[in-house]
Amino acid sequence: MSASVNEPSHAAGASASPQHPRKTTAARLARLPIWLFCAALIALFSLQSPFFLTTFNLSNILFQCSLIGFLAVGLTPVVISGNIDLSVGAVVGLSSCLAIGLQPLGALQAVAIAVAAATCLGVLNGLIVEKTGINSFIVTLAAMIGVRGLAFLFAGDTSLSAIDDSLADFGHRSIGPISVISIGFLASVVVVNWVMTNTRHGRNTYAIGGNRDAAVNAGIRVSRHVIGNFALSGVLAGVCGVAMAADLGAATPSYGKDYELWAVIAVVLGGTSLRGGTGAATGTFAAVLTLAVLRNGLNLIHVSPFYILVIMGLALIGATIVDSQLNRRRSRNAD
Repeated sequence: MSASVNEPSHAAGASASPQHPRKTTAARLARLPIWLFCAALIALFSLQSPFFLTTFNLSNILFQCSLIGFLAVGLTPVVISGNIDLSVGAVVGLSSCLAIGLQPLGALQAVAIAVAAATCLGVLNGLIVEKTGINSFIVTLAAMIGVRGLAFLFAGDTSLSAIDDSLADFGHRSIGPISVISIGFLASVVVVNWVMTNTRHGRNTYAIGGNRDAAVNAGIRVSRHVIGNFALSGVLAGVCGVAMAADLGAATPSYGKDYELWAVIAVVLGGTSLRGGTGAATGTFAAVLTLAVLRNGLNLIHVSPFYILVIMGLALIGATIVDSQLNRRRSRNAD
């Protein structure tokens, strides 16, 4: 299964005229094999189980992909710019604990503080990466450990229970068969995709990931855009934490554990290059949806869910190999 998006790197100063990242939806979807794989899985599981295509199950699939989806969509611009954020899972744990633990201040105030704290952590990651020049992998790995520790310092090693039901009531609301959390996730996909394809920030993010030196020479304020992308990643990680707290009515510091790995897998399978310069939020959405369909379908046909770990591990290796080959081909073509 190939997960690469056949898009040009939007590097500033390239000899060829750079192509705008905006493309028709149909053209972009046609170049994402992950959509074909998702369609094949839907066809397979619909034949294997009469319950797969029910309204309840389809809405359940959409909800299942929403939590990881928030992280993956927020991570996509970060990776397009040539960086990575491994702290998002820990930020989920901290923000969920803040959203529940600070409810004596008021449910709305607790949610605002949780998302603001997550945003500040994202900005801090971006600042450290840009001001020190340390690789984002190292910076956010350290942040992942430190933020998880902050969550345990705040909440201890026990579960926090909500004292205000308004957050849980909101989290359980739905519009028709679709939960408000799923609607929020879909809105995040639309907004991030629009930002990346229709704004100067999006174009510059592609340029930075394609060729950072050329972007600097073209006068792009690289640090501002990189920090902005880390901030966006923090915002959506905070939203994910609040959504988990709203759905479960409780929080523990372990929430979000290993979510960063699933988010990275979704980003890569969705066609975003780990080297930066290419990718799209729509591809990430397709990958997150595919993961949810696969997990849900295996459960319906009574296959051990542990198989999904093996399948996704192999798929990630395959997608990385294809991405590496395409990058080498682009390098040869550029020469």
